[in-house]
Amino acid sequence: MIYSTEVQNMCPVTQGVHHGAAPIPEEAKWVQAKKIEDISGYTHGVGWCAPQQGTCKLSLNVKDGIIQEALVETIGCSGMTHSAAMASEILPGLTLLEALNTDLVCDAINTAMRELFLQIVYGRTQSAFSEGGLQIGAGLEDLGKGARSMVGTMYGTLEKGPRYLEMTDGYVTDLALDENDEIIGYKFINFGKMMDFIKAGDDPKTAVEKASGQYGRVADAVRFIDPRKE
Repeated sequence: MIYSTEVQNMCPVTQGVHHGAAPIPEEAKWVQAKKIEDISGYTHGVGWCAPQQGTCKLSLNVKDGIIQEALVETIGCSGMTHSAAMASEILPGLTLLEALNTDLVCDAINTAMRELFLQIVYGRTQSAFSEGGLQIGAGLEDLGKGARSMVGTMYGTLEKGPRYLEMTDGYVTDLALDENDEIIGYKFINFGKMMDFIKAGDDPKTAVEKASGQYGRVADAVRFIDPRKE
């Protein structure tokens, strides 16, 4: 280590009291994090690329500094799905520091990793006060039955008004309109459930019927429109 002449000529002064790192909450424990292996927790981060064409929600389950589980969800850019596939292979087994300094292929995923890192090293995790943290598999539980991301897709114009295209419930097939042509409900197909029915042996038509549902005052509708065609 090289010191400048100015520093070498200084007289030594003893450093005062230092209590160490402030404790952060981790899985129902207070931890003074000094090394990367001191970090545990389950949390999420959201990232975006420079042209903001798409975004990524990244969820990691970290135990003793090592990523044990990764959920990578992307929207808005066709190439991001392939990047997410690669990131899901890369992330498990890395330490948090390695993941922060690893090319995760897509800038949106890299940015999500940065935001997630900030949360987890400051003790702002979903499992901060959960004894023992969350079990490996918590990411799949976030997706729910059918293991599909929760996506909302809406479109609107001043001339023609709003169109609901996809809700957490599923793919919107019909919009229910009242006498003023205002939306009062919608019909949908839950693709996750539909595929489960098909895999269980149902024919596609039966599967669609069983996976269909509705929300709102559908029974009061004056008319219905297909949000993708009308």
